[in-house]
Amino acid sequence: MTDEHAERFTRLRPLLFTIAYEITGTATEADDVLQDGYLRWAEVDLAEVTDTKAYLARLITRQALNALRAQSRRREEYVGPWLPEPLLIDAADAAHDVVLAESVSMAMMVVLETLGPDERAVFVLREVFGFDHAEIADAIGKSPAAVRQIAHRAREHVHARRRRYEPVDPEASLRLTTQFFATAATGDIDGLMTMLAPDVVWTADSDGKASAARRPVVGADRVARVVAGLVRLGGPDGRAEPAMYNGLPALVLYLGDTLEGVVVLEIVDGRIANFYAMRNPEKLAGVTVARTIAR
Repeated sequence: MTDEHAERFTRLRPLLFTIAYEITGTATEADDVLQDGYLRWAEVDLAEVTDTKAYLARLITRQALNALRAQSRRREEYVGPWLPEPLLIDAADAAHDVVLAESVSMAMMVVLETLGPDERAVFVLREVFGFDHAEIADAIGKSPAAVRQIAHRAREHVHARRRRYEPVDPEASLRLTTQFFATAATGDIDGLMTMLAPDVVWTADSDGKASAARRPVVGADRVARVVAGLVRLGGPDGRAEPAMYNGLPALVLYLGDTLEGVVVLEIVDGRIANFYAMRNPEKLAGVTVARTIAR
């Protein structure tokens, strides 16, 4: 590994991490992909590299696809819903880039989970990072014509399933989030329902390793009761700290000093439309580490 290898990789690391996260859906997996990619990059003759960004994006995409395919096999035995790992974004990386902000939003990440591995990689590389069909073809081992078809199919699939993206007002969103959970602590179900969309959905990822609903809970009354019950379950030792994950308001749940979960909220037209609750302890290990993203 030369200084030149290290400098080029480090300069592009935020972009490479973002590619790996959006393809795999987990920050810890993305870290592993980058570590493996860095070791492979160290063996490359730089004299043969004409475009460092394209070369490294191709390398990381291949490794991320391998990781995603291995992950897909594990999901066959997963208990309950599988959610992307919540991503704590360093500073305001996505604040002035709407495409980047939407691409890592929890709503988009959940939609990406419904794509096959090749479709997901093609969509991310084309729609988010703007790589051309030939560059993507080289990364995933398909012809440019096949990539063009995959891109069209993936784009239609995503557009049919995602909500209209609304840039988030962090202060207003966190105020609503804090108010909602303060109300939950009082057990005021009617008060909670005024802050929820009628068709609100609560989705929890636990893999059976923590107490959580194993199917999505739908409807304001049912979701209000789930949240009030969760807050009650924490008792006097429970606390919720406001945060921003995936560019959305969130609460980090603690029982004493133990991190118990991260709940990300999607707010639409001033009401909470989705709760994404990460309760699987194995997927909480890296959630307090801030990541730098770019495209």
